[in-house]
Amino acid sequence: MKKRLSEKIKFKIIAFYLIILIAFALFTTPLNEILPGYKKILFSTDILISDYIKIGGLGSAFINSGLLGLIALLFIKINKTKLNGLSIAAIFTISGFSLFGKNTINVIPIIIGVWFYSIYQKENFNKFIIPALFGTALAPMVSQIASIFNFSITGIIFGTLLGIIIGFIIPPIASHVIVAHEGFNLYNIGFTAGIIGTILISVFRAFNFDFQGHLIWSTNFTKPIFIFLCLYFTSMIIIGYLLANQNNQSIKNLKKLWKRPGRAVTDFVISDGFPLTLINMGIMGLAYTLLIILIKAPLNGPVVGGIFTIVGFSAFGKHPFNTGPVVIGVLLGALTKGWTLQNPSFILALLFSTTLAPIAGFFGSISGIIAGFLHLTVVGNLVYLHGGLNLYNNGFSGGLVATFLYPLLDGLKKER
Repeated sequence: MKKRLSEKIKFKIIAFYLIILIAFALFTTPLNEILPGYKKILFSTDILISDYIKIGGLGSAFINSGLLGLIALLFIKINKTKLNGLSIAAIFTISGFSLFGKNTINVIPIIIGVWFYSIYQKENFNKFIIPALFGTALAPMVSQIASIFNFSITGIIFGTLLGIIIGFIIPPIASHVIVAHEGFNLYNIGFTAGIIGTILISVFRAFNFDFQGHLIWSTNFTKPIFIFLCLYFTSMIIIGYLLANQNNQSIKNLKKLWKRPGRAVTDFVISDGFPLTLINMGIMGLAYTLLIILIKAPLNGPVVGGIFTIVGFSAFGKHPFNTGPVVIGVLLGALTKGWTLQNPSFILALLFSTTLAPIAGFFGSISGIIAGFLHLTVVGNLVYLHGGLNLYNNGFSGGLVATFLYPLLDGLKKER
């Protein structure tokens, strides 16, 4: 008889994988280099694309990643939220983006803002913990405002107030925009953050405040990161396998998981169990790490952030068979546009385009290829709209593409 793992065991396993990030940081970088590097990360502007490995060093970036992941896990624990697929996706997404754009200074105000919204609604905060964690997509807004005042007390106060306002308005908007794409864009908060970011940057520009994007992109740490990620994701497969055997779950049931379309809400932890979900996460992490190496792209903060986001959402909708067609569509788009496979914007689009996996899973591979192709053509035109202040730019693009494609594909399906 199949048994369910306790929340305590799941909590320990996820905590283990976050602590390993900190251990990797301490193993690769002397402590006297980590602290100054971490300070640089805390006081960077964080606008797209800001590679924390380049800004603060390898160790400082992974310390930040592990630390913020543990903070997210702690929020989930304290608020008695279950470790299901969506909460695991939120933890790994925060941890991934803590390698390029999120830190303790700029994420906490947004979470506080969501907490204030829960108080206003007179509801328990655990109902809003997931939007609070994903809502940190707009964390660069806090840093950018603080940087205008050179991170003085005044700047930090203004940045914090803006972060609280952003957090307050995220939940109601997010709950409505999902209707537009009907769950076919897994990064729904990215779509939400794109809309909010576009409105806010328009207001700033009306008063002659504009923010210039930049490219901070490291290429020197691929080998140690590659070795680490291979061990990291392989261990997920092994631990998942051992847990499956221990809990009388057949590995053959992975086929059932891989046949699910992935449309939100598809929670693999609930439907297929934590052990098989962990195996899927490890397989996806390995597959996309190897894909990056295959196209001769570097492993750095933004790229590892993209891989971690894929791994997180491999507990909530993504698997090899619904992400593959979308990625093929992006690769075909690169050929037609003449992009090099090492272009930073292309690499991130390749990884984050997997937000549209449900289209391939629900409507078929051809639709997934079309979705990936469209995503690549759309995503590059959106950064100007929000000024690079929405870290989930691909989620914004995914929302637009899904909103466009879903009614069209659904209409054709009904006609057939």
